[in-house]
Amino acid sequence: MEKIEKHIVQGGSHPIRLSDYCVGIFEAIPSRKGMKKAIRKGYLSVNGQVGKTGDWLQGGEVLVLRQANSNQAKKPLEFPLEVIFEDDCIAVVRKPGGIITSGNAYLSLANALPHNLAQSQEKDALPYPQPAHRLDYATSGLVLIGKTASCLTALNQQFENHQIQKTYHALSAGAMEQEGIVKTPIDGKSATSYYKVLDAVASERYDRLNLLELRPSSGRRHQLRKHLASIGHPILGDKDYATGQLKNFGKGLYLQASSLVFEHPVTKEKMQFELELPKKFKNIFKK
Repeated sequence: MEKIEKHIVQGGSHPIRLSDYCVGIFEAIPSRKGMKKAIRKGYLSVNGQVGKTGDWLQGGEVLVLRQANSNQAKKPLEFPLEVIFEDDCIAVVRKPGGIITSGNAYLSLANALPHNLAQSQEKDALPYPQPAHRLDYATSGLVLIGKTASCLTALNQQFENHQIQKTYHALSAGAMEQEGIVKTPIDGKSATSYYKVLDAVASERYDRLNLLELRPSSGRRHQLRKHLASIGHPILGDKDYATGQLKNFGKGLYLQASSLVFEHPVTKEKMQFELELPKKFKNIFKK
């Protein structure tokens, strides 16, 4: 049986691309990746015409999403999350390592959000809160959440415009320069990461263990992990890019998304959130 969802585009101060606007609009496909795929397959129409990802919306257009309806109901995932901040429009939560942010797996941050966050009362409230970005399966830390369609769209635009500052902390091994820049392309695309050694301790087995502050200026998949591995200092516990004993060091991946700085989509207030270092980091670096 075919499922049909309709939506009338809300007018804004500037035109917006179809693929950007539709993130979080339709209950059947809340994610950006899924929405782009649906548009490419011709499932979305704009004023009766097949939509394209690059179409510009001015306001007032009628969007219709047609998709096969699944009779399998989604079970609620009662998985407790640490909620760092929440209002009626957005939220910031802490993702533990060992679960995906979103996707087909039942155990995901996205599936756990309805159990942990209150339903928005805004007119364009999403059926379920949605992550505005992703962290790798093994990475822990802060994830920004949209609770309304307009806020999720605005947050995605901030990410695309590099207006959101993200800071990570990680552990690596071996003697490193005090700070540096890595610009190795990833998957044929430019990528830049900045690192700074905050502390270092001697190690009989690894020479030195380093506590790093990392700032990516682009958002390629596994960027920080690939960049540190490319300069010979992979992140400890990285089963994909580390080698030898570094791959199985300690418990899990020693990488945390520690800080987020962004503009609130509604209040325009500067928002800043920061996590303490995980206990497994502190066990090595006592300062």
